[in-house]
Amino acid sequence: MSDYDSGDELLGSINVDTLISGMKRSRSPDDEQSVRETKLAKHSEVQDHEYIGNISKKILKDDFGYDDFRHEQFSAIKNILQGENVLVVFPTGAGKSLCYQIPAVAFEKIDALRNDRHDLGPGITIVVSPLIALMKDQVDALLRRRISAACLDSTKTYEQNQQINTDLREGRLRLLYCAPERLNNEGFVENMKHVSGGVRLVAVDEAHCISEWGHSFRPDYLKVARFVDEIKAEKVICLTATATPRVAEDVAKAFHIKQSNIFRSSPYRPNLQLLAESVPTKQDKYPKMFQFLRNHPGPTLVYVTLQKQAELLADDLKDQGFDAVAFHAGLKTEAKTLIQDDFMANKVTIVVATIAFGMGIDKPDIRNILHFDLSGTVEEYSQQIGRAGRDGKISHCMFYICPDDFYIRENFARGDLPSRQSLRQLLHHLFHMETTQAAEGEVIKLNQTALGREYDMRASPLAILLATLELHFGLLRAITPEYGSYQFEAMSTYYHIAHADKSQEGKAIFKHAIKAKKWYNLDINFVVSSSGLLRADLVRKLNEYHDKGIIMLKVGGVENRYKVLKKLPNTPYQIDAITDKLFVDMETREEEALKRTQQVIDLITGDKCFALALAEHFGMGLPDEKTKCGHCTHCFTGKRVILPPRPSLPADMDTIRRVLAACRVRDDPRFLARVAFGIKSPRVLQLKLHQKEIFGSLVEHDFKVPIINEPILSNGLTNALWYSLC
Repeated sequence: MSDYDSGDELLGSINVDTLISGMKRSRSPDDEQSVRETKLAKHSEVQDHEYIGNISKKILKDDFGYDDFRHEQFSAIKNILQGENVLVVFPTGAGKSLCYQIPAVAFEKIDALRNDRHDLGPGITIVVSPLIALMKDQVDALLRRRISAACLDSTKTYEQNQQINTDLREGRLRLLYCAPERLNNEGFVENMKHVSGGVRLVAVDEAHCISEWGHSFRPDYLKVARFVDEIKAEKVICLTATATPRVAEDVAKAFHIKQSNIFRSSPYRPNLQLLAESVPTKQDKYPKMFQFLRNHPGPTLVYVTLQKQAELLADDLKDQGFDAVAFHAGLKTEAKTLIQDDFMANKVTIVVATIAFGMGIDKPDIRNILHFDLSGTVEEYSQQIGRAGRDGKISHCMFYICPDDFYIRENFARGDLPSRQSLRQLLHHLFHMETTQAAEGEVIKLNQTALGREYDMRASPLAILLATLELHFGLLRAITPEYGSYQFEAMSTYYHIAHADKSQEGKAIFKHAIKAKKWYNLDINFVVSSSGLLRADLVRKLNEYHDKGIIMLKVGGVENRYKVLKKLPNTPYQIDAITDKLFVDMETREEEALKRTQQVIDLITGDKCFALALAEHFGMGLPDEKTKCGHCTHCFTGKRVILPPRPSLPADMDTIRRVLAACRVRDDPRFLARVAFGIKSPRVLQLKLHQKEIFGSLVEHDFKVPIINEPILSNGLTNALWYSLC
């Protein structure tokens, strides 16, 4: 018997009324009323569920042009519209976006049925996504369907931002897309607290980024859950194509999602042929790739790791007569947009791209996905092949692999781990920073870019380190960053409106804004300290002026702010202790990154069907418990792909001495190793060592294995480099 059962079934055919004879009271009119109300409530609930289902299906058909839901779309949508938080784990191309787009349209219709929000307005759905390309593509598609949507991103003009703010203020917008970094903008956060109709739903795309142990953990995503609480969003839907069971558990915990509200679908796609070939060297990949593309024409994505590689490979393809173009983050926004649009319109056939291209782009007829370089993770590989064959037709996913491929991935991983000396010095700096008193309590402010440059730490590990101090040590808590610089250009109505504004905030801005040639400068920290007004109220007033076209606001000089949660370590012993723990944690992250890349190699070279190995990585299997897909390289050949061993090179002492002669840094052995192995870091760039011949001169050696077998020289310089290579 469960905790929630009555136990009546244990009585079988016994007449229960006879067992309680003499104890049973007569029914009163109140009882009858209670029974009627219960029946009506249940009937109303059934009707509500039926209406939600019917309206969702009608929107699917009328607004999006589909006859039926796929996978678990319908279940996820119904749960959202019934007030539940939801996690959706669908493979790339399986229609995750409909799971929040349909509710965004349905809210207004369902409100009319329930008649409980007629004074509030329909509200908005906020979609948090890290990709401008995805936001642009989806917003354009929604607008074509006459669904009011917009995205806030760095490409928007002043006039476009004005229109978005007007639509928000007047309740005309249904979906608003923004990057997770936007949640650091204190003005945006304040505005979302007061948006017309409230925030009905926050959709968190690429939700795996919130997991510390996911393949692409991003500390900014940790702030999404706090943002949801701060703006009092009604519901949350998290979406990802690449959540292992462990990552799904992390996401569900962060957003209070019940296990019954986690909807998963297998990554298996019967129309995709997962193929792989191994070659001795990278040069051997070229003729194989050229021949493959001649045999398999059609829209194609070729994935590489480095921007320069994308350009060189695109040029090689053009020389071979292929219609190819390179795409990477280093291109200007206009160029990237043009390439994306041309590919969608079949004006260009092959795009040679780094990882970002293709995310959120729903082109149904991509026939080929080629991996020229090694994917960083199985999740990344799964996402990329998922862009092929969305029209259901046969498509080919070819993976070329050679022993040299691992170097680039190792370069990325090794570059994220600072030396222990750098880490300790950084922590000493943090724990001895001057604090200020703010509304949130005792606060420290820091510039992460300057901090990383000073202590030779890349932006990503530094952000993770700060998040670790918050999550695991409880020392600091990230709070809303502030902009140190507030400037505005006064429009024609500014003087009249600001002079007549009788609010305390309006009067303070008018009084303290100092005009230069064109722009007014406002020292907002001084205004707060001298007037006693709340910073949030001043920011809201500035944004109000901006939204109404009274001023053109420009902010800059972002300062990250951290609330001090308890007394910070300050003795050498305390700092050493926390340094040791953090360094072990960062070493573990480095090894985890390398293991994730090794998982890709193991999938390609393992003695198992590729499709089965991929499904098992995500905690699932093939349909009908099959052990073979029948259409991958392993199934075709019955053999595993054999990767040739990486050659072991003898030490080159002359090169080692040149590294030591060219690099005068002696306080950081790992820094010397970075230079020798061609790993960029803030300090390497600052000293311009990446421009010297010795940069990467030991690139073909193993980073962790000692390459020096000679006696250590008396001056100790070779000793330092030796330890950096161990």
